Amino acid sequence: QVQLVDSGGGLVQTGGSLRLSCATSGRTSSSFAMGWFRRAPGKDREFVAAVGLSARNTYYADSVKGRFTISRDNAKNTVYLQMNSLKPEDTAVYYCAAKSVAPRYISTTPRSYDYWGQGTQVTVSS
Repeated sequence: QVQLVDSGGGLVQTGGSLRLSCATSGRTSSSFAMGWFRRAPGKDREFVAAVGLSARNTYYADSVKGRFTISRDNAKNTVYLQMNSLKPEDTAVYYCAAKSVAPRYISTTPRSYDYWGQGTQVTVSS
């Protein structure tokens, strides 16, 4: 049974930073491509960032490019999302997700991912 546990959310002021973590259990995270998505109130879930089996294979939504960094530590079965220069529009529940099919290739589509974390709230105050 694969489980993902998101953590690291919180309340931060505009311009601040947070680091989200996603711990994988039940199967080594090196088996998956990993992604982060978010859902703001009243909006659809949207792609934020993804990393393939190779940590060098990353992709970001335009809205976070240059501010967020996704990384993975397979020894710890953990994926991170470092978020800098946060803006009020980054306020959302953030979810990590794992993609087991063709993990060498990353995806921006939620339905490509098989497993999801429970979500962690990020609130950026203006």
